[in-house]
Amino acid sequence: MTTLFSRWNYPTTVRFGAGRIKELPEALAATGIARPLFVTDPGLARLPVVASTLKLLDEAKVPYGVFSEVKPNPVESNLTAGIEVFKAGGHDGVIVFGGGSALDLGKLIAFQAHQSRPVWDFEDIGDWWTRADASKIVPIVAVPTTAGTGSEVGRAAVITHEASHTKKVIFHPKMLPAIVIADPELTVGMPPFITAGTGMDALAHCLEAYCAPGYHPMADGIAVEGIRLVLENLPKAYADGTDLTARAHMMSAAAMGATAFQKGLGAIHSLSHPIGALYDTHHGMTNAVFMPYVLAFNRPAIEERIARLAAYCGIAGGYDGFVAAVMKLRGDLKVPNTLPEFIKGLEMDEARKGLIADMAIVDPTAGGNPVELTRAAALALLENALAGSL
Repeated sequence: MTTLFSRWNYPTTVRFGAGRIKELPEALAATGIARPLFVTDPGLARLPVVASTLKLLDEAKVPYGVFSEVKPNPVESNLTAGIEVFKAGGHDGVIVFGGGSALDLGKLIAFQAHQSRPVWDFEDIGDWWTRADASKIVPIVAVPTTAGTGSEVGRAAVITHEASHTKKVIFHPKMLPAIVIADPELTVGMPPFITAGTGMDALAHCLEAYCAPGYHPMADGIAVEGIRLVLENLPKAYADGTDLTARAHMMSAAAMGATAFQKGLGAIHSLSHPIGALYDTHHGMTNAVFMPYVLAFNRPAIEERIARLAAYCGIAGGYDGFVAAVMKLRGDLKVPNTLPEFIKGLEMDEARKGLIADMAIVDPTAGGNPVELTRAAALALLENALAGSL
């Protein structure tokens, strides 16, 4: 008999619904934040959605600072600059506002600002998180404006190590935001490409969590419903960005994916991370490119599980029917089928392919793949994604 032994964690308080951004000042008070640093990305910082949110703080007489030097794949220099602004402004908490990049970097600023060790000492390896002084981590209020990473309900953040061009996952339980304001109205302005990429990221999170080995039936259940929500609502949100019902379901699916993937991720992310670090690609869209190739590679281990998933989602044909649905979704969203279609002018020699394979097999997500991701397997998957071979 298999021993059922695991550890489960679940998200924080989520204030979900259209218009709830108006509760931001009260959420800050509830978490004890009196002087927040507002962290967002440079694109969002110029848009009316940020101006209207900051106006809420002005009207509530909440003093704040703004930091927006965030790359699409955040790097250490972004973190260093953010910490300098945080300390100079005498801030006591962070509002993270935006997509995964802004959320991750803002969480890292809150975590790292008062630590005495370098951020790399807290990589998600073993119990490295215990090296941090938990009493010095400041509170976070998270406001997602995309529906993809689910970082708003996560206890980790991803940052690129510039010297090695590798993505590192930094983990600490107190990196979990104290309150999340999930307002689907904030996602209405997302352009179709970002809607597609972030939505496919949510799908990848749910799908890889569901397929990961290990005992976590609650994560499995959340992942399955998250997948159904994506399949039914992402095409609607992509076709009509003002469809608030579809936007709300996608926002739920994103949070569900991040909740579920505490069970594990897999080769979709293992390969996506080095591509993103080396070519600065959109993470969710990179996941979308790799998805069918990894599904095919994992088929021997997941076929039965995928058949159950397909039945739940109302898809006929078991594993093959589910893959067909994924391929149709990719086509409807104009997801590039291959890496050369995705990264224009891509040239990749054998040394670069080997480097990506080496990076993939040591990525922290590799261990969650249901089929062992060897170097040879990573190379084969990469070749398939380059050639479009399924």
